[in-house]
Amino acid sequence: MVSSSRTRLVLSGEVDVALSGDLTEAVTEAERAGLPVEIDARHVTFMDSSGVSMLARLAHRTPGRLTMIEPPDVVRFLLGVTRIGEVVDVVDVDPGFPDDEPPTGGDAA
Repeated sequence: MVSSSRTRLVLSGEVDVALSGDLTEAVTEAERAGLPVEIDARHVTFMDSSGVSMLARLAHRTPGRLTMIEPPDVVRFLLGVTRIGEVVDVVDVDPGFPDDEPPTGGDAA
């Protein structure tokens, strides 16, 4: 998903080499957007080195710091052991996405 201010990638299930083609495509599109990237990792059940590689690529090729939303323990472990967590912000509450936010302004009925 892309808004005017950021890109969000939503991951779920097993993030492994079987998804490498899809991950590469998503990462390339996120890089082209030229916006800060956040990754919704709430539903990831497994991640291998291909997922870690994707995180490293995004962290170093997109503006701002990469943000991970509610990563499960398996992902937090990988962030720590690979030290990628040093260049990633982890948030424990979904900040919402601009398309999800209610419109502001105008008179309330």
